[in-house]
Amino acid sequence: MNTVIAFIIIFGALVFFHELGHFVFAKRAGILCREFAIGMGPKVLAFQKGETKYTLRLLPIGGYVRMAGEDPEMTELKPGFRVGLVLNRDETVEKMVLNNKDRYPDLRVIEVAEADLEHELFIKGYEEGEEELQTFSVSEKAVFVEDGVEAQIAPWNRQFNSKKLSQRFITIFAGPAMNFILAFLIFTLIGLLQGIPSDEPVLGDIVEGGAAAEAGLLEGDRIVEIEGQSISQWTDLTQTVQQYPGEEITIVFERDGTASEVQVTPEAIVSGDMEMGRIGVYNPVEKAPLKAVAVGAEETYATTLLIFNALGDLITGQFSIDDLAGPVGIYEVTEQRAAFGVYSLMHWAGLLSINLGIMNLLPLPALDGGRLMFFGLEALRGKPVDRQKEGMVHFVGFALLMLLMIVVTWNDIQRFFL
Repeated sequence: MNTVIAFIIIFGALVFFHELGHFVFAKRAGILCREFAIGMGPKVLAFQKGETKYTLRLLPIGGYVRMAGEDPEMTELKPGFRVGLVLNRDETVEKMVLNNKDRYPDLRVIEVAEADLEHELFIKGYEEGEEELQTFSVSEKAVFVEDGVEAQIAPWNRQFNSKKLSQRFITIFAGPAMNFILAFLIFTLIGLLQGIPSDEPVLGDIVEGGAAAEAGLLEGDRIVEIEGQSISQWTDLTQTVQQYPGEEITIVFERDGTASEVQVTPEAIVSGDMEMGRIGVYNPVEKAPLKAVAVGAEETYATTLLIFNALGDLITGQFSIDDLAGPVGIYEVTEQRAAFGVYSLMHWAGLLSINLGIMNLLPLPALDGGRLMFFGLEALRGKPVDRQKEGMVHFVGFALLMLLMIVVTWNDIQRFFL
């Protein structure tokens, strides 16, 4: 149950920050955002605030910000259509009621002759029993009402495609960028809360009941040698201990200037397909806010390089599709990380956040990077690519990504459960 909660929190945070990047810069550009969604599929929770509906959806496979103009507008007033109008004090249309008109006693029902709800914002039509053509101005925030549900119109100046190329670029780029910022904040927070680990092979906190504690090692002991191997830094200590899961090893340490040795049997810990040794010790830490920020930046940079190198291996064939992980694989690793405590989970969340940011920046259809690629083509050509052609490319790309997810998920199931 704890793993489920941890998985939901991590997934929710990654998707929320990613979509928040899109949302904030879309709003700054004046784009009408119809929905801010976490998850896909059926709605679990929903509420309306201002122009935007905020929803939590059932399937944990992503999220989205639905911006006006990205899809065809939901309703179009065509000639001959009968619609009820609600006017404000300035005789401007505030609501256009499509059905159940009897619920609105003050409606002015007209038969539409002509309407423009994008540029000129007007409706022309004939009221019941009248032969004179009337023209009604429409408010920029007017809404359609169908089955009691309101949907705001999107004038051209509120649509995504009406904005300058730079505004559209930033709106899309901000999603992945927020994942890098989130990772930096997570790594910095770990440094602030846990402290900055020293690379000296000196023992900090000792886990109660762990192998080191049982052997009599104490905080402040300096590890000099393990199984004949000289230890000069903390990574030497951890990497050497990991080689001996469940095997008795000899550790030479210094305490108060005196060298001693002790026999320790590292606990065997399973991580993925590997078994590693652990003796239950932590390196000493220093609480330094400025250093925590520096370490957060360094960790973000190092993790980014690591993932780019893995992508390079995938392209060159040194890294196969069987090594990729989908939701099932991520859940399994989350469970393993949870066993090592909250800081391990936080570090895993930071790694996933950078991974999500990088994956979304790849120039593949249906991903943010694919859309940025089309913006680049628009800048080179001086005009946008045909919207229908671009939409078809993204549709095919999305289908292929879903197929890849199915393959990766099946590999995860075979690896962990079969």
